[in-house]
Amino acid sequence: MFRIRSLAAGTLGLTLLMTACGGQNAAPSSGGASSASLSGKTIALVGYGNGNPWGAYFNKVFTERLAPTGVKIGDMTTMDPGTQVQKFNQAVAQRPDLLVVSILDTTAMAVPIKKAGTAGIPVLVFDGPPDPSVADAVMSVLSDNEKLGEYAAQNIIEGLKAQGRDSGDIVVLTGTKSMLVTQHRMKGFRKVLASAPQYKIIDEQDANWDPQLSGTIAQQLLAKHGKDGVQAAYGMADYMALPIIQAAKQAGFTIGGKDGLIVTSSNCFKAGIDSIKAGELYGTATEDPGTIAEQTADYVVRYLTGKNPPRSETVQEERVTAANVSRFAEQCSHA
Repeated sequence: MFRIRSLAAGTLGLTLLMTACGGQNAAPSSGGASSASLSGKTIALVGYGNGNPWGAYFNKVFTERLAPTGVKIGDMTTMDPGTQVQKFNQAVAQRPDLLVVSILDTTAMAVPIKKAGTAGIPVLVFDGPPDPSVADAVMSVLSDNEKLGEYAAQNIIEGLKAQGRDSGDIVVLTGTKSMLVTQHRMKGFRKVLASAPQYKIIDEQDANWDPQLSGTIAQQLLAKHGKDGVQAAYGMADYMALPIIQAAKQAGFTIGGKDGLIVTSSNCFKAGIDSIKAGELYGTATEDPGTIAEQTADYVVRYLTGKNPPRSETVQEERVTAANVSRFAEQCSHA
């Protein structure tokens, strides 16, 4: 695993500690995107669309970091899984030097990734992993999504125990369920929650990483179960958790404190950090889009300049609560 430690002047801004799969250590190149010339190279970015807050900031940082290199980036981003498959296939036909993708439907993308391999087009996956059947066919820069789910469960358990509750019902608004990102977060969430069986999930809905849909679903779930029927909620991103808080306020719920609704997220934005400081959002975790965008851009430079980076790198995530929010406020407040 690696973690971004600091910004270095005149480089991509990364000082990294990286570990390859299987425990092989690899040092980063001495130069970042601003010091490497990739003129004539092409990248197809088949990532999350700009309509999604995480995707919009990732795309901004990724393109800005690579701009000084001269590499040409084809924007083929989308938040629709079917459209992503089409755009991925189009990208393969265009034969870029590298295809960079964040996978919206794990199963549906397996065959297109195989086609890219047959065509000799290298694929770099970021954020969440591909289907296991094609895992060896891609490179990857991954968020530690299982750990992010674990942190969310820890936040809820800690918050409910602090209120002295010996039982508690939880509602969950997930990201797109067809993604391993979402599945791995729920795996970690359920694993930790199993250590406190007095707290249980009573409703779990797919909110598709959509803030507006999250608010609508939250209103429905809170109305369905009532103020006495929900003690905690998990929205997978800050921009999904905050609509839960807003819906709860409108429904007359108390938020946080000694007896209010405990709400957690598992990747951070400025609005979430502000909410933690205000005593409403109980906690979140890192996995901010800027950090992984910088790492993905750095990986692209290392790969295209022949530095032979490790096949897979995983971001080390951190749990964020009121107790340590000042430590991560700067990292999490750019988006």
